[in-house]
Amino acid sequence: MRPARALIDLAALRHNYLFARDRHGGRALAVVKANAYGHGALACARALAAHADGFAVACIEEAEVLRAGAIEAPILLLEGVFEAEELARVDALGLSMVVHDANQLAMLAGFRPSQPLSIWLKFNTGMNRAGFAPARARELFADLSADGRIGSLVMMTHLARADEPDNEATAEQWRCFRDALEGIPAPRSICNSAGVLGWPQLRADWARPGIMLYGADPMPGEGHGLRPVMTLESRIMAVRALQPGDAVGYGARFVADAPRRIGLVAMGYADGYPRVVPDGTPVAVAGQASRILGRVSMDMLTVDLDGIDAGLGSRVELWGGQVPVNRVAEAAGTIAYELLCNVKRARLEYVGA
Repeated sequence: MRPARALIDLAALRHNYLFARDRHGGRALAVVKANAYGHGALACARALAAHADGFAVACIEEAEVLRAGAIEAPILLLEGVFEAEELARVDALGLSMVVHDANQLAMLAGFRPSQPLSIWLKFNTGMNRAGFAPARARELFADLSADGRIGSLVMMTHLARADEPDNEATAEQWRCFRDALEGIPAPRSICNSAGVLGWPQLRADWARPGIMLYGADPMPGEGHGLRPVMTLESRIMAVRALQPGDAVGYGARFVADAPRRIGLVAMGYADGYPRVVPDGTPVAVAGQASRILGRVSMDMLTVDLDGIDAGLGSRVELWGGQVPVNRVAEAAGTIAYELLCNVKRARLEYVGA
């Protein structure tokens, strides 16, 4: 069996969720959209089912996977519905949904649910993606709270730059949201992962932690004690001795300037490891610090074995407890979210259930 795999530590996932809820106070929806950021949505939801106040997904298809897997907790559709026909499934599955624009309000107008709907009204406080103008908060709250088809209302916004603790944008978003909702007797939801970790003054009734659940700290410094949930790993499948002038891989990007041992690893961009990482990107080989040498190809990559007690069959960690995924993301010029969501073909194996 090809040794490329992603070990998913469900005990670490629970630790991170409980830390997030504790840090924020109030209640917390565990965000498991995009297949739980590549970790397996149903397995992660089941691991959190005894602890989580609810879950959040992007769309109804993701919610259906959880309900089919016997997840009975509240589930929020973060993008709401895209077609009026979806409302019948929202009703049947007992889902909550975000409403963020006039088209979705129009869809609601003609729908008669079998049970009162749970609506999260989203307001645009500066991110300028989804959301109503804050000036409409009172009008919309009055209309929907008087509608007998609506069972509960939560008022929410989303933070654009909460991972930049010295930037004033988050405080400006908070002031906008606070002022628009002054006197409105409805629960609030503001904090994503960065909000939970870095902005205690923004904590409200509901948090929506995402990336922090999976152990990737979105804040500078990464000093919050989150535990990595995914370890992406493989093994050395061949060892080669290079002589000065020998080139490695496509494009001959790395050329040896001295005799050197390299290891060929069963992991490539078809598994989700980023092709764009440069020479020197950190890995761990047999528990020892090493680095990528040469260009990542579809199914293989090469690592430096010089001075390392390792050889054929040695374990290689691409990211995890020894190699933080944020460091690999930085080398690739992207963010941990993208790397985790892109893991594929490498099989998922669960521990800590």
